[in-house]
Parts: sequence; C-alpha cells; structure tokens
Amino acid sequence: MKEFCLKPIGYVKTDADEETIRKDSKNVLSEIVISEDLTEALDGIEEFSHIFIIFYMHKTVAEKISLKIHPKGRKDLPLIGVFATRSPYRPNPLGLTLVELIKKDGNKIKVKGLDAINGTPIIDIKPYDPLDLASKARVPKWWIKLHQSS
Repeated sequence: MKEFCLKPIGYVKTDADEETIRKDSKNVLSEIVISEDLTEALDGIEEFSHIFIIFYMHKTVAEKISLKIHPKGRKDLPLIGVFATRSPYRPNPLGLTLVELIKKDGNKIKVKGLDAINGTPIIDIKPYDPLDLASKARVPKWWIKLHQSS
C-alpha cells in the first residue's frame, strides 16, 4: 500500500496524568489548541454539544504493536485481532473519542472526556450527529465481561 503523511492540526493540553485518564477519562478536562492558521475551521463548532476527536497516540511503543492480543492484557479474555479492540498497540496508533464540547475560545476548545495525554497530536475533529447512534449494535460477550469488571 502507498504511504501517506498527516500533519497535526493541534495538540492536547491537560493536567491529567496517564493513570487518571486510564481510570476515569469521562471526567477529564482537556484543552485542544488548534494551529492558529486553522482557527476559522472551528467556526460553528460551538453549536454542537459533542464532537469526535481523532488523535495520534504518539507515545505508543512500536515494539509492542501486535496483531493479536488479549484485551487490556487480561488472559481471562480471548486472544483476538487488534482491530477488534481499542488497544493503542496497532499498526496505525490512532485514537477516536467522543467528547463533550465545553467551550470554544479562539483557536482553543475545552472538552470533557478525552482519553489523550498532554501533548497528544490532534489529527481531526468531527461533529457528533445523533444519527451516529447504532440502535441495533451488538458486542461480544468478552466485551461485556471487560466492562463489568472495570
């Protein structure tokens, strides 16, 4: 396949440490600072209550990338393909998180619920549409087990 290059549109600023983000990312407050030359691309975003943040997990260790894993390293869960997980250890370590948009101020947006560490490069931002909700979604039994014991 042909390779391509992406340029970050901004970066995450947060005081939350990795452990806090891992345990309770839903309550983490973060600021996303967008490149000043892209400020006008944020026009109108404040009308949305929620947005998707696409980011590059820049601290992912390449040596840990694996095609098959036990979710969250738990041996009581099945060994499955990395694309069936949310593991950061994937061929292209991109993250996608739905966050609450708290405030927009110039080239900065304050969000709640972002599971990205300080300095994380932001690749894109997209608005949430209630049509994104999958009313007939299903997940495997191991996914339910994973979240019951989290």
